[in-house]
This record gives sequence, structure tokens and C-alpha cells, in this order.
Amino acid sequence: MESHTLRSVQEMLGLSRSAIVRLVEMGFVKPKRGPRQAYLFSFQDVVLLRTAHELRAASIPAAKILRSLRRLKDELPEEAPLSGLRITAVGNDIAVRNRDGQWAADTGQQLMDFEIGGDSKVGGVTALRRMEAVAPPATAASPEELYLRAEALEGVDNAAAMHAYSQALEAAPDFTNAYVNLGALLCESGECDEAVRLFTKAIEQRPDEPLLYYNRAVALEDLNRFAEALDSYDKALQLDPDLADAHFNAGRIHDELGHQQKAIRHWSAYRRLSR
Repeated sequence: MESHTLRSVQEMLGLSRSAIVRLVEMGFVKPKRGPRQAYLFSFQDVVLLRTAHELRAASIPAAKILRSLRRLKDELPEEAPLSGLRITAVGNDIAVRNRDGQWAADTGQQLMDFEIGGDSKVGGVTALRRMEAVAPPATAASPEELYLRAEALEGVDNAAAMHAYSQALEAAPDFTNAYVNLGALLCESGECDEAVRLFTKAIEQRPDEPLLYYNRAVALEDLNRFAEALDSYDKALQLDPDLADAHFNAGRIHDELGHQQKAIRHWSAYRRLSR
């Protein structure tokens, strides 16, 4: 049975290495290991990776994708070709179609037939195509829905995830978790300056939220602005003295700066809280 390396899968699917690894870590596929523990993907894995990626981009919940792909994997042949199979997001559901008909991927229930335009070949398989369900005009998404959409896009399309988090914050300027996740993505993208500005804005909205001070401190650390980071960790700990990670990070900075007594005090608090 032919195996595909991570690099060859990247070329076939047009996905980044991090996106593929994230899908593997989430359990959508379980590739074999080759020399030096390198991933080796089967034909099934390639099909399922493509499917999982585009279903997540279509905002299908991860639990539903996992359930559907586990069932579908039992029905996929180990080798190409697999002619005419189409996996489609229809609204919030996942449908599979071949020459014999169409069924719901997670339940196996037969569905009414429909036509799908266009082809995108992966081996001999027609990969996922999204088709919107016929429905009345949708109402504007709530901040919570935008937040969940952004979470689902993380690691798959970080730019789209950041946009969705920003939309959630426009609708709910005091949405702490959206600030935290958006700031983390900004730092991962090398935009820690922008993350600091974001967290400072967030603190204006939620001045009593320790996680905002903590995450601003992390961003400041990445910029080597250690004095400001310590000040932000201290403010987080004033609001929540039991925030163990803030004690650990503050202790580490104090140790690097030669402030041994302060480092010991924070590390002692961290060990006490982590028991």
C-alpha cells in the first residue's frame, strides 16, 4: 500500500504543515510512523485530511466531523481509485454521495438526492464541496456564534479565525475569551505589539479580569519588555493571588534579572498552588 509523506500531502492538498499536524493531533486521522517517527499517510488519510480541513472551514463542529469520518473511514477502500465519492457540508450536516445515492455521514441515513457542480480531485476521489442548505435569510450571528466559529477555524485558517474573533468583539466589546484567543493568535503570527494593544484595550473594558493582565504580560515577555511584563503579572496576581502560571512566569523573569528573593517567593507560591 502506497504511503505519502507529510511534504507530499502538503503539495497534494495545498495545506500548511501546521494545519496538517493540527488535524492529526485532533484525531481526524492516525497516520503510521516511518523512519525518525515521520508521518506516513495512506490514501484514506489523504482523503480524510482534505475532508476534515474543509468541513472545519465550513464551521461544522469538530465532534460531528470526527464521528462522521470514523464511520466513513470504514467504507473507504485502502487504495485509489474511489470514483464518484463526494463529501459535502449541507448547512450544519455532512452528506456523502456516490453513484448509488446519498446518505448522512454520521448516521448512515439515506438523504434526498442533489446535484453538485465542479470537481476537485485527490487521487481518484472527488474531494469535499460545500453546498449551502436552502433556508430563509440568516439572521446576524451572535457574538457567541462568532466565537465558536473562530475556535473551529484556529489551526486551519488563522486569518479567518482572527477576523471572526474581531467580529465577536465588535458585537461584544467586553468578551474576555475572544480577546484572549485573538491576542494569542496575534502573537503566534509575530504581531505581539498588536496583541499588547489589544489586551490594553480589553483591560479598559474589563479592568477586574486577571486573565487579561496575565495575557498582556505574556505578550510583553515575547517583546522582551520584562519590566512591563512583571508589572502586568503583578496586577493579575493582585486580582487573583491563586493564578499559578502568573507566579511561575514572574518567578522566571525575576530569576533571569537576578532578583533571587522575589523569584523564590513566586516559585514557592507556584509550588503551593500546584499541589
